[in-house]
Amino acid sequence: MTQNVCPQCGAPIEAGAVECKFCGERLTVAQNVQPQQPQQPQPQVIIQQAGPQQVYMTGINPAWPIKNKIVAGLLGIFLGGIGIHKFYMGKIGMGILYLVFCWTGIPAIIGFIEGIIYLCSNDENFQLKNHVRIG
Repeated sequence: MTQNVCPQCGAPIEAGAVECKFCGERLTVAQNVQPQQPQQPQPQVIIQQAGPQQVYMTGINPAWPIKNKIVAGLLGIFLGGIGIHKFYMGKIGMGILYLVFCWTGIPAIIGFIEGIIYLCSNDENFQLKNHVRIG
């Protein structure tokens, strides 16, 4: 069984979806009915332009940078004391703050906890909270 992808952002699309849940692009689903095969027809995705105003159903913006949740979590656990996980996530100011106070040991504890939170959170919450997409 092949998986359909959005022609706009390349994200996987569920069968029968009306619009992409990542970029909000409206899709038209056309079904090929072939009488020779008893299987269900595979939907074809045809793009339909939705105008300049796009609504993101999940709140995940396709313009956000792609980051890996596991990498962020491991950086938080092992190098969180100097703020490497914050630099990786694109929060430069927080990374500098962690770096300035690394001598106290407090950023190491907070970084460890944040690393565990990154690894334990589900994908959608991780993306919405940190304004990134998972790649």
